[in-house]
Amino acid sequence: MSRTNLLDLLPDELEALAESLGAPRYRGRQLASWLHAKGVTDVALMSDLPRELRETLAERATIAWPALERATPSQDGSEKLVLRLADGARVQSVLMPDEDRLTLCLSTQVGCGFGCTFCFTGTMGLGRDLSAGEIVGQVLTARARLAPGRRITHIVYMGMGEPLANYAATARSLRLLTDPRAFGFSPRRITVSTVGLVAGIERLARDGFRVNLAISLHATTNEARDRLMPVNKGVKLEALLAACKRFPLPTRQRMTFEYVLLDGVNDSPDDARRLVKLLKGMRAKVNLIPFNEWEGAGYTRPPLARILGFQAIVLEHGITATVRWSKGEDIGAACGQLNERLAC
Repeated sequence: MSRTNLLDLLPDELEALAESLGAPRYRGRQLASWLHAKGVTDVALMSDLPRELRETLAERATIAWPALERATPSQDGSEKLVLRLADGARVQSVLMPDEDRLTLCLSTQVGCGFGCTFCFTGTMGLGRDLSAGEIVGQVLTARARLAPGRRITHIVYMGMGEPLANYAATARSLRLLTDPRAFGFSPRRITVSTVGLVAGIERLARDGFRVNLAISLHATTNEARDRLMPVNKGVKLEALLAACKRFPLPTRQRMTFEYVLLDGVNDSPDDARRLVKLLKGMRAKVNLIPFNEWEGAGYTRPPLARILGFQAIVLEHGITATVRWSKGEDIGAACGQLNERLAC
């Protein structure tokens, strides 16, 4: 009989588990504290639980964190973590410091099946989905590396994989991360990135998630986006932007549109003007991402003057546009660079 990974369970489910084992429900709340707040990996160390309950839990359940296989520091202070899962598959997470914040970039799949042509992860193909426990386990593994007094302040679902293609595990991990009885992150400090899966965007809205949403746009015409992002052949720009306009944004919150700038491909003044038209009337901001190179990509980064010229056109029309110089580029940890060959 396979044992349940306790990290996959929501606080209510931990309470129900305790009750099913003959203990009061509050024992489940104690268990959640040990798992999420204290990061304990051995039930035997949960000293305020009765010995009999600990022994039963040890027989029927496990606490499976991703194992840290290697950590690579960047000159900019970022750190790429290669994590080995229970079946030997590998994913990557990235810790990114920036002044008073520390952001963790999470993976939701082993590899990715969407094949965006500018993304190194897409060359891996899709290995498998991660479970909710494997997603939040990345938080625990990263947190355990931090010096006393440091803490992860923000979470971005921008690592390997498409979060909304693994919707059930992504949603469960979001509930775990935002539940005050578990990790207790504010939804405003969590961003979910997507290539534009309309059904997933609509489901996030129906399920009441009020996290930040980042749309990987990267082109301003269907023809160009078809070439860069195969997903566009099934979900055209018009349908994607309509779903974005329907998404219920909290007050004072804007939707982020990610736009990787590729030399001579999508970086012209006309592209910038079309982008402005696409986002007209929306509470939107744009992250312009100069392409991060990887071997065999076939793309290059535009000259700085063209990057800044593109940004200026968007800004002139009243849309916030930030040039996001990705962290961790020197260690292959920047946007679009994550790849773990042994994970396939």
